[in-house]
Amino acid sequence: MALILISTALLALGSLARAAVAMPNLAVGPQYVTTHVYVAPRDIDRFVESFVTTFGGTATKKQLVNVTPTPSTTEWRAVASPVGALSVFGFTTPYPWPFGAERNGFLVSDFDAAVKAAHANGAGFLTAPFEDPIGRDAVIQWPGGVNMQIYWHKKAPHSPALAAIPENRVYVAPEQADAFIRAYLAFSQGKVIKDDRKAPGIEIGEPFNIFRRVLIDSGFGKTLVFATDGQMPYPWGRETTGYEVKDLDATILKAEAAGVYVRVEPINAAGRLTSFFEFPGGYTAEVHTAAP
Repeated sequence: MALILISTALLALGSLARAAVAMPNLAVGPQYVTTHVYVAPRDIDRFVESFVTTFGGTATKKQLVNVTPTPSTTEWRAVASPVGALSVFGFTTPYPWPFGAERNGFLVSDFDAAVKAAHANGAGFLTAPFEDPIGRDAVIQWPGGVNMQIYWHKKAPHSPALAAIPENRVYVAPEQADAFIRAYLAFSQGKVIKDDRKAPGIEIGEPFNIFRRVLIDSGFGKTLVFATDGQMPYPWGRETTGYEVKDLDATILKAEAAGVYVRVEPINAAGRLTSFFEFPGGYTAEVHTAAP
């Protein structure tokens, strides 16, 4: 009887292993992970120009579209830069929930498989799958309250590789960090690069505290998880993306000339010089370079 039970257990483990290997790689590439930026329509052009001036890249012309499953209208521009892509929305109508609360969009190679994988790994669907003019979309929520979009295009886009892969910066409660990490790793087929449970709090504006900092890498790019007590000063926690540059001082000069406000002057933390920029329209981003 014991041998039968052991054999059954081994067969079950083998099936799970085969299932894990057989799961498709859903990521298309980090250059297709778009940070979602919501600004007032009057600010959309100023924001896009300041971002491109700061980091380089190109932007599409402004279009008036409906990107939600219910009636709404937004001015929209896409930005492709060497440090990451953006989808910029300036809604001319109120935008329906949960739009505006999602941090970014992940292009997936197989939309139905992505929906199945998200369900299987604990994601809730804030917006059920729907069609847009060029593909399909859904807004999902991971354990810990992390909202994001998955999307697929009927015509596959083609974008060059990035000069530097941006960080998807995620803040979660300490007691929910493991649940988020497990779910996200399974969905993204990523791996933990570093799990520091005593990271210096200066990196999140709490110089006399410590926190848990987890770096994940996957086909969707870098994800940096901050498990904190939530008692951080502004603007920590407001940023969704961190951008890597070669020369932070030179980037600050370009940003300020473009009307960007440097919220946090460069500080040395976690082996990098890090700063926070606030762009016209209110978009806040972390910007960093390797420390000397």
